[in-house]
Amino acid sequence: MSKVSFTTVDVFTSTRFEGNPLAVMTDARGLSDTDMQKIAAEFGYSEVTFVLPPENPENTARVRIFTPTMEVPFAGHPNVGTAYVLGQQAEVFGRAVGSSLRFEEKAGLVKVDLKRDGDRVSSAAIRAPKPLIVGRTIMAETVARCLSIGADAVRTTAHRPVLASVGLSFVVAELADLPALALARPNLAYFQEAAGPTPEGSHDFSLFVYVRSPDQPWNIRARMFAPLDNVPEDPATGSASAALGAYLVSLVPDANMTVSLTIEQGVEMGRRSIIGIDVVKQDGIVTDVTISGSCVPVMHGEIEC
Repeated sequence: MSKVSFTTVDVFTSTRFEGNPLAVMTDARGLSDTDMQKIAAEFGYSEVTFVLPPENPENTARVRIFTPTMEVPFAGHPNVGTAYVLGQQAEVFGRAVGSSLRFEEKAGLVKVDLKRDGDRVSSAAIRAPKPLIVGRTIMAETVARCLSIGADAVRTTAHRPVLASVGLSFVVAELADLPALALARPNLAYFQEAAGPTPEGSHDFSLFVYVRSPDQPWNIRARMFAPLDNVPEDPATGSASAALGAYLVSLVPDANMTVSLTIEQGVEMGRRSIIGIDVVKQDGIVTDVTISGSCVPVMHGEIEC
């Protein structure tokens, strides 16, 4: 029987037991795909990462990301948390750890910059691996049914609910106010109906809803629901935040701009998270999206396989 070491961290927070928990298998060599999926299901976190040697020796590691039900090509908090954990080590697969890491993932190469406070990593910033892709629009009534709220609580003045992605797709929708956000409760049956028989399966309908005010449009409060992935609600979703930030900046008429957004998530769950998003737009096109946040360690242990 072999043993696999793991570390858990709370991501997008500096306060233990807040933010989004993540388990990192720091050396997943010897684990099969089935093993990885079972371990992810056992933890029950929104994601678990498995670190493997890189295929290209110029990169730091190959990172695989699993939800409780499936492998995903990219996600924000798993990358930030994995970078934080590996950044505390002297080396990764025989290579010294510096201030920049490069992760090979299914969505592409993910570049990470570490910020250090003395010898310890204090935060990490990752660049989204894909350009902004905007997909189909979703009816406001569909979003309302999925969240058990009235259709008038879904705001469509700035944009209709729409699929957006910078590596992983989410339906992003604006709600009218904080009370509407607080009332949201996922309805599994309506999520299944809204997803439909897509080629990707029923997991193409994770719903990221948010509220912002006209006087502070880049300070956002959000919630994310993915009951089709066995994640009724996620306390921090970096990939969704990045997709939303990129999409909102793309709607602004200015052709060239750099915007820093702060997205607060998980408040209603008692796991407040703060996600930093930086978006660069040049000649009317979003060219760069960065996700950043702090982490705090929680547990270390071993899994018997």
